[in-house]
Amino acid sequence: MARIRLNQEYRNKIANRLRVHLEQEDTQEKRLYDDLKADQININDNAWAVAEKIVRRHYTDDDVEKAYYLQNKFENVSTIAKDSCFHFHYQGLKEEKDYDGNVSMQPSTIEKHFDFRLNGSIDVENNSSYSRDNDYAYALFRDELHAQEDCNPDILIEQDGKDNNPHKTKYVDNNDKYLGCNSDSKGYGKEWNDKYCLDLIGRDYCRDRSIACSEEEFQFLVNWKREKGKFVIAHYKWIKSILNQMKEIKIGLKGYKWLDEAIELANELGLDLKDHEIIRTNSTGLVIYNPKNLAERIKGMKNKEKTREQKIAERVAYMQQQEINSDNLN
Repeated sequence: MARIRLNQEYRNKIANRLRVHLEQEDTQEKRLYDDLKADQININDNAWAVAEKIVRRHYTDDDVEKAYYLQNKFENVSTIAKDSCFHFHYQGLKEEKDYDGNVSMQPSTIEKHFDFRLNGSIDVENNSSYSRDNDYAYALFRDELHAQEDCNPDILIEQDGKDNNPHKTKYVDNNDKYLGCNSDSKGYGKEWNDKYCLDLIGRDYCRDRSIACSEEEFQFLVNWKREKGKFVIAHYKWIKSILNQMKEIKIGLKGYKWLDEAIELANELGLDLKDHEIIRTNSTGLVIYNPKNLAERIKGMKNKEKTREQKIAERVAYMQQQEINSDNLN
C-alpha cells in the first residue's frame, strides 16, 4: 500500500486526538487536581459556617427581623440586603518601622476581604471589594464547561502571558454566560451565590460594615482562600503540562512528511491510532462514516434539550469513544 502524505488536516486531527488522550492520562498533575477538586465543597461549606457564625454574632436574627420590619414599613428605609462578601477584622499586632528604621510590633486592626461568590477573589493580599477571579469557577466547573461547544475552561491558561484578544474574549464571555458568573439570574453562579449569602444590615458597600472576629476565625478564613488558590494552581499546572506536551507534538507533526510517521508517534505516546481512523473522520478526528457512529450522530440531531447530567455524560462518552474508535471501524 502506498504511503499517505501527511497534510495539515491530518495533522490537526491527530493533534486533537492526542490532546484528548493526554487529558485522560493518569498523571501526578491530574491526580492532584482531581483530589483537590473533591475537597472543594467541604472547604467552602466549612468556611461559610465560620463566616455565618461571625456575622450572626454581630447581626443577630432578632436584629435582621427588626431591620426587615422597618424597611418594609417605611419607603425611605433601605438598610438590609443579602450579601456574600464581608470585611472581617481583629485587633492584633502589626510590624512598623520608626524614622530610624527600627522595627517594632504595634497594636493594629488587621482586616481582610472574604468573598464567597463563585467568582470571588482568591487573592489573600487583595482587600478590594470589587475584585473578581474566574479562574476558580473555571477549574471547579471544568467538566461542565468542557461539555459545551462554545466554552473553554482552560482558556485563561492557554492565553497566559498574552494580551487580550478576540479569541480569549469570546471564550471568557461564553464561559461566564454559561456559568452565570456575572449574573444573579441563572446558571451555576446563581445556585452558588444563593447558597452562600446572608442578610446583612448596613450600607451597600461591604467595606463600610467591617465585622469583628477572633484571630483564630480570621486565620481560618485566610487559609480557606489559600486552599482555593492551591486548587486553581493545580488546574493551571495540569493543563500547562498538557500544553507543553502539545507544543512538542505539533512541532513533531509539522516536521513529518508521511501519515504513518504521525501514527507511530501517537502509538508511542500510548494512543492506539490507525491511519483509517484519521482518513475517515471529520476535522476534529471523530469517526462519523462508520454506520454505528453515523446513526448516533443523526439521532443526536433530535431531542436537543438536554439536562446537565446528559451533557456531562455525552462528554464522557465522547472521550471514551476516542479510545475505542479502531474497534468500531472493524
